[in-house]
Amino acid sequence: MILRIEINFEMKTDDNILPVEVFSGSIWEAEMVKSILENSEIETFLKDENTGTLAPWYTAPGGAGSVKVVVSSLDYDKAKIIVTEYENNIRTNN
Repeated sequence: MILRIEINFEMKTDDNILPVEVFSGSIWEAEMVKSILENSEIETFLKDENTGTLAPWYTAPGGAGSVKVVVSSLDYDKAKIIVTEYENNIRTNN
C-alpha cells in the first residue's frame, strides 16, 4: 500500500496593494510624520531621503517637499487622517 500525500502551498498576493505618498516636506518634517505614523502602527518609508536632502531640486520643483513619506495603499485612509491632523496642528501653532 502506497500512501501519497500532496500539499499545495500557494502564496496569496494582492496586486492592488501599492505604495502611496501621504506627505512631502523637508527631511525633518518627513521624519516627524514617519514617527507619528509608525506610533500609530502604520508601516512607512521615506522616498528620496538622501537626494531630497543633499540636492532637493532634483526630486521636487524648486526643492520644496523634496522628501516623501510613503505608506501601503491599505493604510492610506488612516494615514491621511493622521497627516492632515499633523498639518493642521503645525499651522495653528505657527
